[in-house]
Amino acid sequence: MQRVFVLFPVALGSFEYLTDLNVQVGQFVKAPLGKKKMIGVVWPNKPEDHFPEDKLKKIDSVLPEPALPKQTIDFVNWVAGYTLAPLGAVLKMALNSEMGKVSKKPLVFLPPNPGHTQIDFSPQQLKAVKAMQGLSGFKVALLDGVTGSGKTEVYFEEIAHILEQKKQVLVLLPEIILTTAWLRRFESRFGVTPALWHSSLTPKQRRDTWEAVRNGSAQVLVGARSALFLPFLNLGLIVVDEEHDPSFKQEEGVLYQARDMAIVRAKIADCPIVLASATPCLETYSHAKEGRYLHLKLPERYAGAELPETRIIDMRKKEKGPVRFISKELQEALADRLLRGEQSLLFLNRRGYAPLMLCRACGHRIQCPHCSAWLVEHKGNHTLQCHHCGYTMPTPTECPQCHEKGAMVACGPGVERIAEEVTTLFPNAKIAQITSDTLLQPKDFEILMQKIEAGELDILIGTQVLAKGHHFPNLTLVGVVDADMGLAGGDLRAGERTFQLLQQVMGRAGREEKKGLALLQSYNPENLIINALSQNDRTTFLNEEMTTRKLLHMPPFGRLASIIVSGRNQLVTWQTIQMLSKKAPIEKNIEILGPVVAPISKLRGKFRYRLLVKTPKETRIQNYLHFWLDSIKIPASVDMRIDIDPYSFF
Repeated sequence: MQRVFVLFPVALGSFEYLTDLNVQVGQFVKAPLGKKKMIGVVWPNKPEDHFPEDKLKKIDSVLPEPALPKQTIDFVNWVAGYTLAPLGAVLKMALNSEMGKVSKKPLVFLPPNPGHTQIDFSPQQLKAVKAMQGLSGFKVALLDGVTGSGKTEVYFEEIAHILEQKKQVLVLLPEIILTTAWLRRFESRFGVTPALWHSSLTPKQRRDTWEAVRNGSAQVLVGARSALFLPFLNLGLIVVDEEHDPSFKQEEGVLYQARDMAIVRAKIADCPIVLASATPCLETYSHAKEGRYLHLKLPERYAGAELPETRIIDMRKKEKGPVRFISKELQEALADRLLRGEQSLLFLNRRGYAPLMLCRACGHRIQCPHCSAWLVEHKGNHTLQCHHCGYTMPTPTECPQCHEKGAMVACGPGVERIAEEVTTLFPNAKIAQITSDTLLQPKDFEILMQKIEAGELDILIGTQVLAKGHHFPNLTLVGVVDADMGLAGGDLRAGERTFQLLQQVMGRAGREEKKGLALLQSYNPENLIINALSQNDRTTFLNEEMTTRKLLHMPPFGRLASIIVSGRNQLVTWQTIQMLSKKAPIEKNIEILGPVVAPISKLRGKFRYRLLVKTPKETRIQNYLHFWLDSIKIPASVDMRIDIDPYSFF
């Protein structure tokens, strides 16, 4: 009898089994796990011969599935080791729910044609194209170009180069809705659409796509972050578009940064990886500046288009007339675009009508019963909603505390309130609200794009879904309603994220022959970030941010890990985090910050407390955490979450 280890797609490690079947590492097998029979993968663990055979269960059968590629196995092992996640939880992301089922009609993609369309590159683009085509083996390249500089066409040329070598390509996009416009550009360049991978696919579509990737018939795949775990047969290139985007960080389940893991995946495949962005994250920018990444620059817009003029509107200056969230200067700019038949975009990264409902009689604020967050008014459907847990209640007609009728007032603006104000100012304008509430599927965005391009809309009012990757030919004005939003709080990356988001949204203006204008409404116009945006001075901002991070030994000049414990019993949860803190090993140059109440102190009914581990850059932080936490038992009623390289600090 042969001893083998089997790993199942559950949040556990591998288990040892006996078998008289001829099995190899990577093969899919069916075996008992508890009282169930489950499909798992033969895993490359060294059998522990001292374990008694009569204690081992036997494998039932071997599935007629090709084995999981070695590169995928190596990647799963690496991600689990780095993130400290259960090995089986990572494997689950690499499989599909239809394992063992054979597709009746296998997915067929006509192969992309590298020579379908030829692009007339600018000298700067051509220089970047030639530099990328000179890459061989594993290498990281930062494609750093201003908005509208033609980064996509440049990396399309590298995709064509890889396809000529009969290898596969993976392109990661941060959000599903970005795929609509991207797919049109891909089809125009290569004659066909690529394979897709995202959460909206049906189980059958996921099975067919997974199989097409494994057998090599899917030559180019574009997808969300989980596409990293697909079993590529012959991976020759990875592209991470909008590499700075916070959506690449998975905040539920296995906590990982898809951009960073994509670099690891490229190293395992020994292939190049291109990180594309107009606003690179500080980690990527630092590596490029130090020469660890190839830095390809596109400092000018394509075909002579100019970057928009940017002006700050000081909202501290009192204006005559009724108080509005849209200043007179922004109103005049909107009116001017309407007269000229051009389009405008108003940006506010806040869904709903108002972020807070307040009783003007007693001061009561309506809070979510499950989270430490105020309920957001959504006037369109007469509800108050929690944007953290999804709790919804009808908008009250009286104060829940003092029962005063008609006393509840909306405080602050959301996009619905801005749309209401714009409708009052410009009753004949064709207006669209664009948020994740209105764009539920990629098809919704496709319909929206058709309306924008056909000139059926005058003013777009939306959140960050409008900020990146979109090309609106007739849009010449961007108005940022609240440029200060996002700057407050103790989040390490708040300033960086604000700069990236606003520079991206400003870049939607004037992308063709018509000159663009970006207006930033601010109550803090002297702020470094606001000033850098107004001057289009990214370098000064990044260098200042890097200097601050270096002084504080914060990423990318140090390492962080977050430990959050949560539980429904507040006292037990607090006692648990205190116990963890007291048992932390004392090591030179390692700081334990906390314990403190997490910024969102209650989430989905659970109380939350946090510790932050800070180490030098060269420290293997996972080893320290293993040494500290592996022997500690926490109460069953308390959850502990470890986040290596945290990107949010909620």
